[in-house]
Amino acid sequence: MESLDRGRRAAGLGLVVLAVTGGLTACSGSSGGDGGAPAGAGQAAGGGTYTIWDPYPQFDDSSDWVKLLTQCGTQAGVTVKRTAYDTTDLTNKALLAAQQGNSPDVLIVDNPVVSTLAEAGVLTSTDETKIDTSAVSPNLLAAGQIGGKTYGIPIGANTLALYYNKEVLKKAGVDAAAVKDWASLTAALEKVKAAGKKGITFSAIGTEEGSFQFLPWFWGAGANLTKLDSAEGVAALSLWTDWVKKGYAPTSVINNTQTTSWQEFATGDFAFGENGTWQLANAKKTGFEYGIIPIPAKGGGTAPAPTGGEFVSVPVQKDIARYVASQKLVTCVASTGNSLTTTTTLSYIAPTEEVQATQVEQNAELKVWVEAVKAAKGRTSDDLGTKYPKISEPMWKAMQAALSGSQPPQEALTAAQATAASAVQ
Repeated sequence: MESLDRGRRAAGLGLVVLAVTGGLTACSGSSGGDGGAPAGAGQAAGGGTYTIWDPYPQFDDSSDWVKLLTQCGTQAGVTVKRTAYDTTDLTNKALLAAQQGNSPDVLIVDNPVVSTLAEAGVLTSTDETKIDTSAVSPNLLAAGQIGGKTYGIPIGANTLALYYNKEVLKKAGVDAAAVKDWASLTAALEKVKAAGKKGITFSAIGTEEGSFQFLPWFWGAGANLTKLDSAEGVAALSLWTDWVKKGYAPTSVINNTQTTSWQEFATGDFAFGENGTWQLANAKKTGFEYGIIPIPAKGGGTAPAPTGGEFVSVPVQKDIARYVASQKLVTCVASTGNSLTTTTTLSYIAPTEEVQATQVEQNAELKVWVEAVKAAKGRTSDDLGTKYPKISEPMWKAMQAALSGSQPPQEALTAAQATAASAVQ
């Protein structure tokens, strides 16, 4: 087991406590948390109480999720004390608890936050805790990797695709199966508008949600986050801008969250709505027939969409003997045997191909989501880590500038690239 280099970890923590970039959640937002001081980890090693913090305040003690945590504790020979917080609240509490030497034994956090906590020295690597990640799809695991090390294991993933209204497309003479690239999608939107309906809605709000929804088009053009103003990046922003100019997308996208964008699609007036796995239950309540297709890349195929979902990780402890039981807890929660229950409860796609296949067998509607997740990538992947938020903010500001008409796409992204390059030096 490698040295924990506690001095470096503590120094890193001091720089980031209470300075965390919020709004990195990909899935549907949840609210809750008691707002009080974080509960400390149990002190007894080899038995006793082990604390788990998660971002799922919507689940109470009667839920399958909490029952699973309790069961995993029993199997590990410990008592589990679980506390749930809102996602942003959880990140700040995790940083503060680490600074105070009072971290939970197991921490479940939104995947873009992993690099922030790892860089601050809050988390152990899987090398230290001997957590086996070999069955996890590499593109999902990459969201928790930085500097050649892996910090935890994904509990599941969600991502984006295009929902479509079957009746709207039928009246416009559009076959959803023919939408394979940007040209065919734009041609479909033109037909829908000509038929008197609305084309596509998405979220382009000036927050991380806007960046999250833009990334499939940005990456689908072949662009890279280290070069926002590349020809490929400009093509992606020009696509969105042209849609708004031509009336294929509403001007409301500038202020749309993923929730309000969904509400627009749910009116039944739109042909397409870009949204996530988490809207499946709401899709069944719309009152109209819908379908789902992957977001197309510019030249065809499935565009890489960003992954949402959480990682199960083990925070640094003064008493490293606690890692034995913590590893058992993490392994139990993320195991193939429990993954189907977990991902079904959380409306996620499993992180392993074996469980993904079972999900599709049980619900054919998930096939498109499994395909989307297989093509997806983490926002902090490519070893971007904590650089990502410093790139994402200039990117969403460029989106806002272009969509509002205050700057053309090239000019907006050139300014964004200059800001991002300066910020990540």
